[in-house]
Amino acid sequence: MKIKYLLLLGTFLLFHSTKAQRTTYNFNSGWKVKTGDPSLAEKPSYDDSRWKAVTLPYAWNEDEAYKVDIHSLTTGIAWYRKTFVLPEGQEDQKVFLEFEGVRQGGEFYVNGTHIGRHENGAMAVGFDISDLLNPFPESNVVAVRTDNDWDYREKATQTKYQWSDRNFNVNYGGIPKNVYLHITDKLYQTLPLYSNLGTEGTYVYAQDIDVDNGTARVTAESQVRNEQKRALEVQYQVTIKEQDGTLVKKIEGSKKTISPGQTTMLSATAELDHLHFWSWGYGYLYDVFTTLLVDGKEIDEVKTTTGFRKTAFKDGMVYLNDRVLQVKGYAQRTSNEWPGVGMSVPAWISDYSNRMMVEGNANLVRWMHITPWKQDVESCDRVGLIQAMPAGDAESDVQGFRWEQRKNLMRDAIIYNRNNPSILFYECGNDNISEEHMAEMKQIRDQHDPHGGRAIGSREMLGSKEAEYGGEMLYINKSADQPMWATEYSRDEGLRKYWDEYTPPYHKDGDGPPYKGKDASEYNRNQDSHAIEDIVRWYDYYRERPGTGKRVSSGGVNIIFSDTQTHFRGAENYRRSGEVDPMRVPKDGYFAHQVMWDGWVDPEQPRTHIMGHWNYEAGIKKPIYVVSNAAEVELFVNGKSLGKGEQSYRFLFTFPEVTWEPGAIKAVSYNELGEAVSEDEIVTSGKPAALKLSLKQAPGGMVADGHDLGLIQVEVVDSEGDRCPTALDMVHFELKGAAEWRGGIAQGPEDNFVLSKKLPVEGGVNRVFVRATDAPGKITITAKAEGLKPATLSWSTQPFEVTGGLSTALPGENLESFLGRGPTPKGPSYRVTRTPVGIQSAKAQSNPEDVSKSFDDNEMTSWENDGERSTGWIEYELEREAEISEITMKLSNWRNRSYPISISMDGKEVFSGNTPKSLGYVTLQFPPTRSKKVLIKLIGANIDGDAFGIVEITGKIEPSGAEKKSKGELDIVEIEFYERNHQ
Repeated sequence: MKIKYLLLLGTFLLFHSTKAQRTTYNFNSGWKVKTGDPSLAEKPSYDDSRWKAVTLPYAWNEDEAYKVDIHSLTTGIAWYRKTFVLPEGQEDQKVFLEFEGVRQGGEFYVNGTHIGRHENGAMAVGFDISDLLNPFPESNVVAVRTDNDWDYREKATQTKYQWSDRNFNVNYGGIPKNVYLHITDKLYQTLPLYSNLGTEGTYVYAQDIDVDNGTARVTAESQVRNEQKRALEVQYQVTIKEQDGTLVKKIEGSKKTISPGQTTMLSATAELDHLHFWSWGYGYLYDVFTTLLVDGKEIDEVKTTTGFRKTAFKDGMVYLNDRVLQVKGYAQRTSNEWPGVGMSVPAWISDYSNRMMVEGNANLVRWMHITPWKQDVESCDRVGLIQAMPAGDAESDVQGFRWEQRKNLMRDAIIYNRNNPSILFYECGNDNISEEHMAEMKQIRDQHDPHGGRAIGSREMLGSKEAEYGGEMLYINKSADQPMWATEYSRDEGLRKYWDEYTPPYHKDGDGPPYKGKDASEYNRNQDSHAIEDIVRWYDYYRERPGTGKRVSSGGVNIIFSDTQTHFRGAENYRRSGEVDPMRVPKDGYFAHQVMWDGWVDPEQPRTHIMGHWNYEAGIKKPIYVVSNAAEVELFVNGKSLGKGEQSYRFLFTFPEVTWEPGAIKAVSYNELGEAVSEDEIVTSGKPAALKLSLKQAPGGMVADGHDLGLIQVEVVDSEGDRCPTALDMVHFELKGAAEWRGGIAQGPEDNFVLSKKLPVEGGVNRVFVRATDAPGKITITAKAEGLKPATLSWSTQPFEVTGGLSTALPGENLESFLGRGPTPKGPSYRVTRTPVGIQSAKAQSNPEDVSKSFDDNEMTSWENDGERSTGWIEYELEREAEISEITMKLSNWRNRSYPISISMDGKEVFSGNTPKSLGYVTLQFPPTRSKKVLIKLIGANIDGDAFGIVEITGKIEPSGAEKKSKGELDIVEIEFYERNHQ
């Protein structure tokens, strides 16, 4: 027995001695928080026993999430403290703290010593605390003084951060993101934390990608530092594994002798085959282990979870894995927040929300104004959602210290997130920046992420030679060179509570107060109207999609995905532009997008959605709207056909004056051959009879870590268990057991029912949160409403192991990828619908030297006459004689001005009329006419007046193109000529 014991002990010691020495701990548990600024709070001896115990991430003002408007959020000083004990046997190791971010500024202390400051309020920061810690079993204290004043200024320069903005960047104060503790050997791979530490970590990338054959050349590079007292010969090794642990490849990399105190780069490269490429809705990821060996023993190992994909940005289009993809998605506030908890949700909730975008057929999320937190970045990797990652901005270019702040944030964000495959775009500003500034940002990208396959650009960089993509806000842009996609469009707002004006509470579309003295009907819509506007606005981008010419639109992102606690123009104190409400209950607009966006460019999967419900009062007649990506839609009420719907904006089919009768309403969609391809049906539900509760929780169950959430849905149902879509009943909740009530949201009093244990269902459904305590146990929630059978739901939380304030269970580490859409499909994603005919030359009486500006593929230039109606003409000579049937134009002041024009070909008039006002391009159609010369002539006075009523947050009407007072102006930004496609 003794010999056997010694053998086992020897085996253990051998294993222990060769095991890599790095450990990363979850540092979120066991914090205390106190608002105010008590003196000596950084001292280890300070008595924090009366402070509030919390688990991070935790914003100290989370109670105000959606309760007040963004301007009224409480700000000030708050202290956070944590006591912890290092694991036994960790003496003489390197120890680092990683904060994913604090808001806005933070002063950091360890055992009473000030270790540094972090102030940008957006990105992560790291600290080397190795020499300040007490060894096991002594305790250590970390203290952080946070300040989330809106007007916080950088201490060194007294400069305010541009992105600390009262309109766009919700101010959840304190430490609202995750914190980690890293323990490594003194020979180690650095962390990707440039702020304070000045280190860059590991970089993994793929080159020479062959999508069809599944091959690529993969490289891993690590910044390595030797803080041992002697020189070490270090072998670099890379192991690539599937996420189930299956070995893909082991690579022997470079070997180098590293001197004491030296920092160097080690790398390894190999050809890989049988690769699965990350794609939209296909979050295929690999674990890449980079290991440092000395004398054959593992000293340090880092795991990088990443994916491989091929990109290109050319011909005005975005390519992913050799397939053209039109951008279809959402401009979402970086806070991605929820009622009662703000942004600080567990990782599975991030996956739930972001995956909803993908399942609604969005392919891209553009985070707005500031860098997203790492949890959302990694979530998008898993669910297969492309990201546009900003640094920090409000609304304009800046100079001096403020520009240096933006550059530094971009540098830190790129280093921190460059291994995340879902990021395809780096955004340098929410508005245009100078060419010099764009060049500086490109230099940062090229230095720190030269092989990431990412385009860098900014909004409105339409004529830039430096930017690699561009696109305006609200408007439609096209290009034959850099891709142009709208960075936000369709700002209209509407509550989920309001189905239509025929349904309680009978909200007539547009009812509501003015916004800063301007009409705000577009910001007080009901669901019917809001969804229709979504369809109308998307059609502008769909119409100019790839396949429609040499110059195309690469799409756009709808603002926003979920209702947000940011600036608003409607009746409530938060913004309701979302396609889902703050608790992610879908509105009809969500399903409208799901129908329109089901394809990389052209629709690929047939879908049909009937808007609204089928529970009206007797005698009601109303329009029924159906969203379909098919060619025709037929409507049936209780089996009786009401005929085919009137198609508009490609995807909207309208059936006017449909009389309600109880039963079923069904829409059947047909393709061009008359074949039924999809359908949708809504059935009248019975009278409200009961409440129904259901639970959404983490895939492995809810854990007792003091942070995890349970999402409980409550519904009013009939006797058959079907939801009653017009119910507005007030529900009273009772909570017992190992959980804290965080509640939900509903339209009502000034506080939106936030944190209340009574709130109404809306459209028959609502949701609430409960938060786990740090002790496992049973949770029971009961819901009651007058006249309805109550409902009770029970479940239990699982233990969460924490030792000395540390846990090895990392946030999000066991969440699985979503692979539902499958790998990138083979073959083209669009068909060519029309053929462009190039312009050889043009002539005009007025400003003849500028005629080429009307067809130069640069929307920042245009040709215009001198304002006299007699000179309002321009004649184009085409590159060949062609049967022209369509002319597409962008005319200056396009939203507010209509131009009376005639179009003649070789002297024959083919069009006469007023150009429609638009959000960009207009297409004029006429019978195919063979010609080589085309004359565009102004035949009347310009007709001015805003056609869209878009109001800025300042209360001003937003302009669109140059504002001119002349009534005889013809101003062409871009013009294109097309033949019908005869294929």
